[in-house]
Amino acid sequence: MKTSPVDAARELYDLVDQNARNAPPTAPVPAETVTAVAAAGLHALMVPKDVGGGEAPIVECIDTFAEISRADGSTGWCLMANAATIAFFGAWGGDDFARDLFADGVPLAAGQFAPNGTAAPERAGYRISGDYNFGSGVNHSDWVGAGVLTTDDPSRLLMALLPRAEVTMQDGWDVLGLEATASWDYTIRDVWVPDGATFDFFAPVQRRGGRVYELGVLGLTSAGHAGVAIGVVRRALDELRHIATTKARMGASAPLRDKESFLLALAGLESRARSAACWVRDAFAAAEDTARHTGRADPTEIALARQSTVHATQDGAAVVRDAYLLAGTDALRAGPLQRCFRDMHAATQHFFAGEFASLEAGRALLREAVADQPTSD
Repeated sequence: MKTSPVDAARELYDLVDQNARNAPPTAPVPAETVTAVAAAGLHALMVPKDVGGGEAPIVECIDTFAEISRADGSTGWCLMANAATIAFFGAWGGDDFARDLFADGVPLAAGQFAPNGTAAPERAGYRISGDYNFGSGVNHSDWVGAGVLTTDDPSRLLMALLPRAEVTMQDGWDVLGLEATASWDYTIRDVWVPDGATFDFFAPVQRRGGRVYELGVLGLTSAGHAGVAIGVVRRALDELRHIATTKARMGASAPLRDKESFLLALAGLESRARSAACWVRDAFAAAEDTARHTGRADPTEIALARQSTVHATQDGAAVVRDAYLLAGTDALRAGPLQRCFRDMHAATQHFFAGEFASLEAGRALLREAVADQPTSD
């Protein structure tokens, strides 16, 4: 029987965990880890089958990202960036470009898709330039993505992909958490890309794959962030339980495992973590199911799925903070729980964990309420 992506991720736990423990604090995800994750095909999880990818159901993608993130948040973060970036161009890239891009298998790609560059139409393509930040995974990728606004229509946002050799890396990654993602700044200057190496952010034309790609850039990317949050929170609570089996706080009359206040707190944190994970899985499964049965995604379901990611991240950070406090000085020292604390708080600062998605969810819920109101005679 073929190993599922989730099982494959679970089998990598010890390697990913040990490499994360042994690596210098500010070093990128170790090459051995990157190679092992890619060899297991996990970076191809979201890519259409038409170009050699797994095209896995969205919940399976989330659970796979969560398993890798349980071992190490930075590795999980880079994986979800790699998986989403290459999936976009597998589904929406031009035929000739995709044929070349996937000729030797599914490559590693990453980049920032915020509109920090420009694209001037030239021949059958665009000449692009821009300055980008937070390129998680770019240091170990073969291809780099970039968001660009076209000069002939500044309201049109394109996603472009170009060889890493065409990009100048700036480093500039000195942060609180997710340190090993090596989310470097980078610049692109006057590089021509063919039209097929781009797609329209707001209206991508699907050329390959099934209905899961109806979830769009925002839906697919949000699923990745949800998986990371679920996995890091899971690891933090696992570490807390392990610490509690032996730890006694200074001056306490009993070890943590025997204190009713601790047991109540632990049960509450576990309830919050599991509830958030259940909502994420339910929301994304519903959005994919609607797309599969109707041929298009439901905007309200996409908005709620994205809000489930916000909740899993923001409340997840609060859960990890409480776990950190309950663990006392054990969490203060370098180790997995401290890393979880820093990684989750770094994750809260991302666009996909921010208020924009919540505002969209609120508007969608109000639109739905208005639509449900009975009409007067």
